[in-house]
Amino acid sequence: MTDRPVAALPLPVAEIHPHKMEQLGRVRIDDYAWMKDPNWREVLRNPAAIKPDVKAHLAAENAYTAAMLASTAPLQAQMFEEMKGRIKEDDSTPPTPDGPFDYYTRYAVGAQHPVYARRPRGPAGPDLAEEILLDADKAAAGKSFFQINSVEHSPDHALFAYAVDAQGSEVCRIFIKDLKTGTVLPEPIESSTGDFCFSPDAQWVFWIWRDEEGRPARLYRRPARGGACDDALVYEEPDDGFFMGIGLSASRAFIIISLGNQETSEAWVIPASDPQAAPRVVEPRTQGLRYDIEHWPDQQGGGGNFIIRTNADGAVDFKLAAAPDDAPGRMHWRDLVPHEPGRFIVGVAAFKDHLARLERVDANNRIVIRSRAAEEHIIAFDEEAYALGLEGGYEYETSTVRFVYQSPTTPRQWFDYDMASHARVLRKTQEIPSGHDPSAYVARRLHARAADGEEIPITVLMRKDTPLDGSAPLLLYGYGSYGAAMDASFSIRNLSLVDRGWIWATAHIRGGSEKGWDWFLNGRGKTKMNSFTDFIACAEHLATEGYGRRGRIVAYGGSAGGMLMGAVANLRPELWAGIIAAVPFVDVLNTMSDVDLPLTPPEWPEWGNPLTDPEAYDCIAAYSPYDNVADKPYPAILATGGLSDPRVTYWEPAKWAAKLRAHTTSSNPILLKINMEAGHGGASGRFEFLKEIALDYAFAVWAVNRGWTA
Repeated sequence: MTDRPVAALPLPVAEIHPHKMEQLGRVRIDDYAWMKDPNWREVLRNPAAIKPDVKAHLAAENAYTAAMLASTAPLQAQMFEEMKGRIKEDDSTPPTPDGPFDYYTRYAVGAQHPVYARRPRGPAGPDLAEEILLDADKAAAGKSFFQINSVEHSPDHALFAYAVDAQGSEVCRIFIKDLKTGTVLPEPIESSTGDFCFSPDAQWVFWIWRDEEGRPARLYRRPARGGACDDALVYEEPDDGFFMGIGLSASRAFIIISLGNQETSEAWVIPASDPQAAPRVVEPRTQGLRYDIEHWPDQQGGGGNFIIRTNADGAVDFKLAAAPDDAPGRMHWRDLVPHEPGRFIVGVAAFKDHLARLERVDANNRIVIRSRAAEEHIIAFDEEAYALGLEGGYEYETSTVRFVYQSPTTPRQWFDYDMASHARVLRKTQEIPSGHDPSAYVARRLHARAADGEEIPITVLMRKDTPLDGSAPLLLYGYGSYGAAMDASFSIRNLSLVDRGWIWATAHIRGGSEKGWDWFLNGRGKTKMNSFTDFIACAEHLATEGYGRRGRIVAYGGSAGGMLMGAVANLRPELWAGIIAAVPFVDVLNTMSDVDLPLTPPEWPEWGNPLTDPEAYDCIAAYSPYDNVADKPYPAILATGGLSDPRVTYWEPAKWAAKLRAHTTSSNPILLKINMEAGHGGASGRFEFLKEIALDYAFAVWAVNRGWTA
């Protein structure tokens, strides 16, 4: 056993103030409930409002972590420079055409935030003067946090709107700029989710209001050049558990209001010909029925169809249906692309003469092009593991669709694909200024067997010369919630571990949708434990096959993936050399019992409602990481959070770290770092964020190399 460093500061010991809770005849004690600031709503909007005792405790935790990891400072700096060196600093996106302009974003050398710009379209376009719509780096000057959550230009190209999050709390202000005069209109839209759209006639802006609990509660309409006194309520959502979105159909014939949670959804439409009309429902919500819509008008002038992606009629992995846009209810739905188990239809994009749909089969994506004559062909690639995605455009009357291809070894490639001729044009390849040789690496797709016989995909990235004798340190990443798939994408960050002889593995566990929507359904609610045991099965399989060694594996996950980290720490602490839990959702039982928190009602379909359902209470109580901390030899753990995070509130990692430290029977360190000026996504700015990643990775190296033992 190697000598352990001694921190320059004393170990933070959180005060214990037992708080007793009785719920459904069950009793639990929370010793650290005091860390939740009663004024948490104000803290989200103004982090300086945090109460002094909590601020002092978090400051002590941050100082202690910095002292404990002081020896890694050179490694952090080196990794940061490596990651930064893989970024083309003056990069830009391939231009996206819309009418007379090409729109794009670009970065200046040294800039943390992008420039949004356009040029006249056509052969001479690149030689004509650029028009800057927004210089976000200039707008962010002097601010500790600044993030553009969404941007949109008006269909007549006269206005440019952008949503700004100034705290990391996801409470946005929407600014609208007059592109003719270059001035920003005097009254920004306040307290928005950041989700908005212009009407197709460019006369109105529709935007979603965020209530005091941080929920998308209402949809308003405002004249595009108007002010708050002109706001008109368009729709109010009665269910606290429903999310809301707003956007245009590809045909620009409808404004679409999207509503739903993890298991039920609903869509309302407003005709573009009358933006002030009351919205009408496509199909009223029915528990368990999910659907979303796109508009695909026919070309004979006889109206058109809504294309409906739905799980109706037992289509677990979804099917596509069509219905007349003047009679869109479920009784009129007719199958267009029937359900096929194991082929998950992820989404669909509509163009004048084609539909492009994204499908996922066994953790890899493919794109299927369908013509008006119902002829189909597939775009796919032949690497073992890769990521393929559709990239949205502005134009409907085009035969060109843009997609992005990448793999763990292959940097991103943007292709324009002609759906009629099948010709593809490579528009851009991600440049790696410091150099990247794909042939020096290998990506593999492995499968671990779960206890119930399910085959769990694992994507592995390593250098070709990395030995498979168990000697290489292994980082195992996972998420496994909300049906989110962890695509096998390219990362400039992961190479900083892989180039040091590490193996990077991603476990595609249940709770995600890598193997279809049923893969998600079997890792949520009452079956949530599958996510955790799947991850452990992946670790065991990798160790057995020589991709790592038990006790030298670092587990890594964030948000709901942080819950995964907490659960596997409790279940199998001896497997891990270290655990990195970024903004970890670990206080599940308390959070799902607190109806005032932003995401509690919307999340009940995912986890269960422990306020009304005893079975849900007992299920959550059985795995909730915070509630299951016990006297065990925990590995080295780094937990991180953000003070203005509305998704996973800062007190979750803070309470968890305190409880772990009080119960661990090992001398392995439990470290906590709270960003006092950021939210769920960490630091704003493309370089500042990399510093946080460098800290995580340096901790991983430190945890393995220091030889921590129980």
